[in-house]
Parts: sequence; structure tokens; C-alpha cells
Amino acid sequence: MSNYEADLDACRSRQGRLIDHMQENGIDAVIVTQTEHVQWLAGPRFPWVMPAAAALRVDGHLTLASPKNPALEAAADEVVTYEAQWHSTLRNDQRQACMHALEQAVGEKLNGSRLGVEFSCFGRHGNFGAKELVDVEPTLYRLRRRKHADELARIRKAIAGTRMMYERAREILRPGLTELEMFNQLQATAVEEFGEMLTGTGNDYQCGSRGGPPRDGRAAEAGELYILDLGPAFRGYFADNCRTIAVTQPSEVQQEAWSYIMKVFEHVERTVKPGKNAQELFHEAQAILDQAPTGVFNHHLGHGIGLFPHEAPHLNPNWNDTFEEGDVFTAEPGLYAPELRAGMRIENDYLVTADGVELLTPFRLELSSM
Repeated sequence: MSNYEADLDACRSRQGRLIDHMQENGIDAVIVTQTEHVQWLAGPRFPWVMPAAAALRVDGHLTLASPKNPALEAAADEVVTYEAQWHSTLRNDQRQACMHALEQAVGEKLNGSRLGVEFSCFGRHGNFGAKELVDVEPTLYRLRRRKHADELARIRKAIAGTRMMYERAREILRPGLTELEMFNQLQATAVEEFGEMLTGTGNDYQCGSRGGPPRDGRAAEAGELYILDLGPAFRGYFADNCRTIAVTQPSEVQQEAWSYIMKVFEHVERTVKPGKNAQELFHEAQAILDQAPTGVFNHHLGHGIGLFPHEAPHLNPNWNDTFEEGDVFTAEPGLYAPELRAGMRIENDYLVTADGVELLTPFRLELSSM
């Protein structure tokens, strides 16, 4: 097994953590339908055009309902299938067919149960005879914070893709380079690094702008700053880090602003450990950046990453999260002003360890492309 294939033992461990919650809260079974949660519990990542679902009973028995093709190895005690396509045509009623197959397999055992489901997406295709439905989606997101080794391997691979993308960006950036050409070359670089298609991409590819998708015909101009906030996903797991590169050489005012952003990273790496309040960290970073003579900082400081681009912990005044061992998070201080053409944002990824953080993005931070 390669480092990037599904680790079925790790999946069983994640199932066990969910079962602990079920036992504590009197939940007889949990049914998940989100692609991310099926992958997190069972292992396979199914394409978005072919949905799957899983039912985990409190006794540890997991039933997976999946499309007949592709047949994938899974941490499941029982696998039932449905026809996702007929004569090579994708069906539009796959969700109904999937849930019918799952209910046929587990419905009798769940009759009269207290059933945990994801309220945001659990539909009307099958009621499984439950006497009560409980929203376990917040619990699943909370449990997903602590990353296992198989998850970290995929995140590290996704981050390796961004390293190569930034190296390529520094090679090709020049006045006149269009945003679409930058986007195309960086996507190709990530695909080459992964050796397969991306399962997600993002985020910001605009020059002389805070961010956004590449614009048709927009070319880089001398003196501007190019914010590249990149978030390719490898087998479902997202990277999310940012570098800002000067088109030609950075000005003195740009370089001065950059020095204040570096102070934020020094503070993050000095202070973050399990138990540190993430909201408090945001305000500390805001205070550092407010001292910069040019530019304003007016967005979040960062967030967790994993099977979704933005997860907990939230480095944001609107959440009151606390860092925990096993969190993977971003820190993305920025400063923006017309004098900065139009500003900069630099973002690192970190793993929270028992006594601090591990920097997952130890590659170039400077504005210069040379």
C-alpha cells in the first residue's frame, strides 16, 4: 500500500471515535451521505457524479452503499451496490437508488432507532424506521479536526503541489504574462506533481488585486504584486497557502509591509500550542498589523483545512475556537492599500503538535521572484 491509499485501520479508528460519541449520547446508528464523511469513515473517495452512503451501528458494524463501478476496498463489514449508470449513462436518481439499497440492507435493524444523520443533506429517500433523527454533522466536523497519519500524508502531498506551483510562478512571472496563462501553467504543474487529476483547486489568481479567478486578457504590470492563494486537493484533502510575488522588484513600501507580515508568523510559531485560543490569536495578529505604516488587515487570520477548504479551528473574531493537538490550520496575514499595488497576503500551513506547531510549508516567503 502506498502512503496515499486508504488506510483501513485508520478508518476503523475514526469509526471508533464516532462510536464513542454515539454511546455517550444514546445514538443507535449514524448514516452519512456526504462524500467527505463517507471517505473519512470507510476509505474510498467516490466521484461526485456517483454518490455513496454509509451506515455505522453502535455495535461497530458499518454498511457501505456504493455504485457498482468502481469497486473499491473499504473499511466496511458489508457492501451493497446500486446501478449508478445504465448502459454508460449516469442516472439522475442515483441518490434515491443509493439510499434504497442502504435501507434494504439495514432498515430492519434500525427500526425504532435513534438515528444520527447530517441535517444539511439527509433527504427523504428512506426513513429507515427511525423513531428520532439527531444531527451529528457538528460532531463529525469536530472529530475531523484531529488528523490521522493517512490524512496528513495526503495533505502534505497537496502542499507539495503548491510548492511546485510557486516555483513555477517565480520562473514565469514577468510584465505581460496573462492571468489565464499563469493559471494554466500552475494547474499543469500540480497535475504533474500529483501524477493524477486534481480533486479540487483554488483560489486566487489575479494580479494587482486582493484575489479572484483568472481574468481573460488581464496581464501583469511592472510594479504590481501578484497574490497567488493556491488550494489544490489531492485525493480529497486540500492544501491552502499563499505567496505574493512582485512583478519585477518590490518597492520599499511593499518590502516594509512584508516585514510586518513576517512578525505575525513569528508570533504564531512562538505562541500556538494546544489550549491557545484562536480568537485571541486573531486579535494579537490584528494588533501587529495595525502598526504597519501602510495597508489594512481586514479578513480572517486563517482556518483549519482537510476534506473541506475551511474547517475548524477558525482564526476569526466570529468563532471562539481553541487549538487542539492534531489540528492542521492556515495563518494568512495580509496588508492592502493602493500604494502596495494592491496588497499582499502570505499564508503558511501548520500542524499543531503536543507542545507547539510544525510548519508544513517551509518554502520561500520573499516578494522577489529572483
